[in-house]
Amino acid sequence: MSVIQWFPGHMAKARREASEKLNLVDVVLELVDARIPESSRNPMIQEIIGNKPKVMVLNKADLADPSQTEKWLHYYREEGVPAIAIDAQHSKGLKALEKECQKLMAPYFERQKQKGVKPRAIRLMILGIPNVGKSTLINRFVGKNQAITGNKPGVTKAQRWLKMGNHFELLDTPGILWPKFEDPDVGKKLAITGAIKDQLVHMDDLALYLIQFLTQFHNEDLKRRYRLSDDDLATLTPVELLLKITQHLGLKEDYEQGSQRIILDYRQLNLGRVTLDLISERVSE
Repeated sequence: MSVIQWFPGHMAKARREASEKLNLVDVVLELVDARIPESSRNPMIQEIIGNKPKVMVLNKADLADPSQTEKWLHYYREEGVPAIAIDAQHSKGLKALEKECQKLMAPYFERQKQKGVKPRAIRLMILGIPNVGKSTLINRFVGKNQAITGNKPGVTKAQRWLKMGNHFELLDTPGILWPKFEDPDVGKKLAITGAIKDQLVHMDDLALYLIQFLTQFHNEDLKRRYRLSDDDLATLTPVELLLKITQHLGLKEDYEQGSQRIILDYRQLNLGRVTLDLISERVSE
């Protein structure tokens, strides 16, 4: 799989605007995909926010392996960063996220109170790569469809303030994706989870990567879904497994369509709740 490079002009503009608006914000919510918490982080975000208070928000937790999500939350908290897992689509975890933001800002507002300054709304900024669920989270936070949603990356392209009741104001910003993936596996994981448009990648490359991963870490799910045996997984290469799965799906030799079906099965949870970023890999670095 070739190195994916994708840095549209509106994303460069988004980075510049986020940096310019940062002094107006109290807390940054760094939104990532719980299935790939590290691969869906943007290295530029930490450069942008500096020492600004931050909460790591692992969205789409309903799609990720719960045990891995708990390990990632523990890892970030051990690093001194507050972390919350949410399912924005079904409004789960949002109250806990609000409380975490209020907790972060409590010392500041206490100092302001002692100076006689009346409390105000906490100003939030959400930063993250495309398709991690920012628009959905905004809509759930605000309580009505204030942001455009879609199942394709790069939908949000403007910047505006949104009111969240009486306690929060939210700065909506477009997704930011870094210009080059130094690790090709990061690009594959992003593409498998839908952060990169399918038209920009080779689906068979993604399917082969996913088959290899599932064979190693989720072989029971792989066997169940595609009627494979232990012997299949032990003796066949990923390419041979892809061809066999394609045949089992009734697609004959059309491995391209077979690849698309495998990726779709992953996204639709037909292969179980699979986290592609393993905490063991991060801790061993």
